[in-house]
Amino acid sequence: MVNPYTRGMRQILGLTRYAVIVPAIASILGALLLMAQGSIEMVIVVYDSVTTDTYLKNTIVDVLTAVDAILLGTVLLVIGYGLYELFIDPELPVPAWLRVRDLDDLKSKLIGVVVAIIAVVFVGVFVDSNREDEVLAYGLGAGVLVAGLAIFALATRKADKPDVKTKP
Repeated sequence: MVNPYTRGMRQILGLTRYAVIVPAIASILGALLLMAQGSIEMVIVVYDSVTTDTYLKNTIVDVLTAVDAILLGTVLLVIGYGLYELFIDPELPVPAWLRVRDLDDLKSKLIGVVVAIIAVVFVGVFVDSNREDEVLAYGLGAGVLVAGLAIFALATRKADKPDVKTKP
């Protein structure tokens, strides 16, 4: 028989999971804001490139900046959905690729989107004629960061899921 104190603590601790609603909603709101701003910026870039005489490199940098905002919005959306799904509603109707069953799923999804953002930022620096001297530094930094994320993902995957040997 469970004593009343233990039952009360279980109820209190069980209710604390709802505290995740605030950061989940904040993440989703931030995602919507960044996606809207990135989309508006993209429309402006298209309009400017059609109506004015713009340099291709400037257009590329502007497009990549808009894409960067949209990708960062995607990261926030994945975080918001993931937190809500993990703590509040595991049956949240999301596509299969967005389904988060545990923190490892959320981690791997975030690493994938962060790598995409790093690539977009690096390409933006690479094509920006005003930042030619920064290309090597950004490239090395991006490479080290991506390598670190890959090592982290592999190391934690092996630690969490040890190899199981089967008999022949």
